[in-house]
Amino acid sequence: MDYYFQICATERYQEKYITFLLQHHKELNLPYPFPVLLSFMASPVLMQGEAVLCFNPDYEVIGALSYIYGTGDHNYQDTHIVQIQAVFLVDERRKTRLFLEGLQFLTQYIAQLDRKVTEFRFWTPAKRDLRRLFAKLAERTATRETDLGLIDEYRAPFSQWHTYGMRFRHESYF
Repeated sequence: MDYYFQICATERYQEKYITFLLQHHKELNLPYPFPVLLSFMASPVLMQGEAVLCFNPDYEVIGALSYIYGTGDHNYQDTHIVQIQAVFLVDERRKTRLFLEGLQFLTQYIAQLDRKVTEFRFWTPAKRDLRRLFAKLAERTATRETDLGLIDEYRAPFSQWHTYGMRFRHESYF
């Protein structure tokens, strides 16, 4: 493996996470005004969620993912739900195993925590190619309009994502 994952447990890594996503914020293609997009990117750091970076051997960030516990609808008290806030890979790492291995890392990490996570949720732009991709991983449960376009909400049981990821060759991270 020519890369590794790192939980952003210190301010130094949290800063790298925010900087990386800010450098690529336009490539995220999310239909939100910049202040809303920034709040999504920063919320895992500010709301005691988690952010994970992926580094290449030269210690350059090539990917990031983050999440928070709970939903705004329930004042973030429904902590059995994980909301994915951001997933981004640099262009040259897309269409590789890195997305799958990030999923494997994430589900293994959450599985070993003392939290009882039962569901993943995430929002994406409402685009045909993304709908085909995410239909493999989750159920589309809502479509909403934003000022800059439509977004789809997806939900899936945590156990389903964990089982899916473990079907493939994988590292044992935890």
